Amino acid sequence: MLVFYEERLAFLAVPKTGSTAYHSALKDRADLVVTGPPALKHAPVRRYDRFFQNIFRKMYDTDMEIMAVVREPIDWLGSWYKFRSRDERIGHPHSTRDMSFDDYVQAYMKSPRPEYADVGSQSQFFRTRSNGCGADHVFKYENQDKILDFLENRLDMKIALQRENVSPTRDLALSAKTEQKFRKRHALEFECHEKAQ
Repeated sequence: MLVFYEERLAFLAVPKTGSTAYHSALKDRADLVVTGPPALKHAPVRRYDRFFQNIFRKMYDTDMEIMAVVREPIDWLGSWYKFRSRDERIGHPHSTRDMSFDDYVQAYMKSPRPEYADVGSQSQFFRTRSNGCGADHVFKYENQDKILDFLENRLDMKIALQRENVSPTRDLALSAKTEQKFRKRHALEFECHEKAQ
């Protein structure tokens, strides 16, 4: 999470949407940088609104606009699948090394989910409290030019991004049956992505 006080902007970090690269590029420019623990670095809208936004409301009588990035749902799960297949995860309950992507997506659709597939939900990330505000600016991960244009204009600076947290290459083949089931069961995920800029 990055907060830019003068610009009244909070950049929330949806996991697996390139937030680490933005953190690295903008941490020296931000007024508040939260890099850990993960529950705070990746604080969803509800948690941000309840704790961080309240600080700005009570102390400075102002709200920060919220921006975030959302990824196409199958691509997002593919990123988790690849990330959890790294060598250092072998033998860990989160490891996906010895399974296909199709098996991983099938596991994500179970209730309860196995530990390795329990990665949350992008649509839930954007859920608000009953008296909360939600995200003002949501960008599609694949629209990096729009994200950079927005940030460079808002922060009045040029931004140089470096690729970080690059996961191993894996086969992301998905059967038509699994994809259809996933799209039906998690339609909210696709709706969330579709609404983004």
